[in-house]
Amino acid sequence: MSRPGSPIRLESALFRHPPEALRRVGKVTSLVSSDRTDIGRRRSNNQDSKHVLPTSLQQYRARGWLFLVADGMGAHAAGELASAIAAARVPQIYQDHSEHSPPLALQRSIEEANREIHSKGESEPAFKGMGTTCTTLVLHPRGVILGHIGDSRAYRIRGRTIEQLSRDHSLVWELESDGGMSREQANDAAPKNIITRSMGPHADVVVDLEGPFPVQAGDVFLLCSDGLSGQVDDAEIGLCAAELEPSDATNFLIGLALVRGAPDNITVIVARAGEEEASKVSRNDSPWPLSEEATSTQRQSRQAWIALVVGGICLLLALMLNPWSQLTKEAIRDWPLVHPACLFVSGIALLGSVASLLFAFMGFLAPQAARGRVLRVGEVLGKGPYRRYDCGPSEQRLEGILTSIESATGGLSTADQDRTSAILVRARQHAAASSFHEAITAAAEAIAIFARAVEAARGDDTARMAPPTAPHPRG
Repeated sequence: MSRPGSPIRLESALFRHPPEALRRVGKVTSLVSSDRTDIGRRRSNNQDSKHVLPTSLQQYRARGWLFLVADGMGAHAAGELASAIAAARVPQIYQDHSEHSPPLALQRSIEEANREIHSKGESEPAFKGMGTTCTTLVLHPRGVILGHIGDSRAYRIRGRTIEQLSRDHSLVWELESDGGMSREQANDAAPKNIITRSMGPHADVVVDLEGPFPVQAGDVFLLCSDGLSGQVDDAEIGLCAAELEPSDATNFLIGLALVRGAPDNITVIVARAGEEEASKVSRNDSPWPLSEEATSTQRQSRQAWIALVVGGICLLLALMLNPWSQLTKEAIRDWPLVHPACLFVSGIALLGSVASLLFAFMGFLAPQAARGRVLRVGEVLGKGPYRRYDCGPSEQRLEGILTSIESATGGLSTADQDRTSAILVRARQHAAASSFHEAITAAAEAIAIFARAVEAARGDDTARMAPPTAPHPRG
C-alpha cells in the first residue's frame, strides 16, 4: 500500500513538474491528483488531451470533480483538434448544465461536444472524419459517475484490487465479450487499434453512463489513453497506483510505457480520494433525473413544495391580520382607520394563499402524469466494473517490470547502463525479501534514468534511441 510519508524522489528532470500537476485545494478536499501526457517515442505530435476541473466546496457538493482523457484520431492535426475540443468543451458544458442532474449533464456535455467536433469535421476537408475517444470521470459526493466513448479507460484501485470501470469500444473487446473468443484469440483475430465508437464521425453518439460507484477513503481512480494500457497491463497499473503517491505513479507509469517502446501518445490521470471524498449517501437524497422530462417533473415538484409553504404563510397572515382576529381587535378599537387596512392586507394574503395552494396542488398532480426516467438512491447505471484483477505486489510481478527495464538499457550510455544494472540488482534483492515498496522505489530510479535519456534524445536530432526489442510481459 502507499506510504504518504515516504514519497519517491525521482532524479530526472523529465519527472519534475509544476505545482499544478499535483492538485490539493486546501480545506476544500482531501483529494490528491496528478496528470501528465507524453508524446511517446514514435509519434510526431501528441493527439491526446486531458482536463482536470478543480472546484470549490460548494461546486464539489453540487457537481463534483471532473477528470477527462481524450485520444484523438485523424490525419495531420485533425485528431489533435478533436481531442482538444472534447477536453475543452465537455467540462465547460457540464458546468453550464447546472439545472440537470450530474449524470444527465455529463451525457449532454459529451453529446453536444460530439456535435461540435462533427460539425468542425464536416466544415473542412482536412478535418473530414476526425474523431476522439472521451473518458470522463466525475467524483461526486454520491460516488463516481463515468461518461465514456472509445477505448481510453477508467480504473478504480482499492486495496489490492484493480477494477476497469469502463468498457472498451473496440473490435477486440467485442470479439471477446460478444463473440465468445478468449482474450488471446481476440487479440490475434483483430488489430488492437480498431475502435467501434468515437466522438466526431457522426452527429449523434451513444454515451456509456456508469455509476455512481461508491468511494472509500484511499480509493485511487486512474484514467488513461491506450498508449498506457497497450504497454502496461492492468495488474501493473494497479500495483503502481496503489503503492505510489499520485505524482510518482503517473511518472512511473509513463516511464514504464517509454521503456516498452511507447508507440503511441500516453496520457495518465491519477486521483486518490481522502476522507472528504468518501461517498455520503442518504435515503432522503432526491432522485437524479435522467431525461429532460424527469428534470422538468422534479423542478415542478420542488416548485410545488415552495408554493405550499408560501400558501401556508399567506393563510397564516390572513388569519392573523383580519379585522376580527384577537390580534387586531384592540388596534381597531383605538384606531378605526386600521380596520380597512387590516381588511385589505388580510384579503390580499388570502388571495395569495389560494393562488399558492392551487399552484402547489397542480404541481403535485403534474408529476403523476409526467414521464421521465430517474435514478433513485441505491440504483446504478451501466454494468461496470467490467474486469477485476488482483494487483498486489509479488516478486513475479516486479520481475516483469525489472526485465523490461533491463531489456531497454542497450541504448543508454555506459555510465547509465552501469547505474541501472546496480539499481536493478538492489530492486531484485528487495523483491526477494518481500520489501516490495523499496523494490518499486528502486525500479522508479531506474525508469527515471531511462526517461531522462529519452528526453535528451528528443532534444538532440543526432541522438535517437531504438525502442527495446524484447517483448514485455502482459497479464
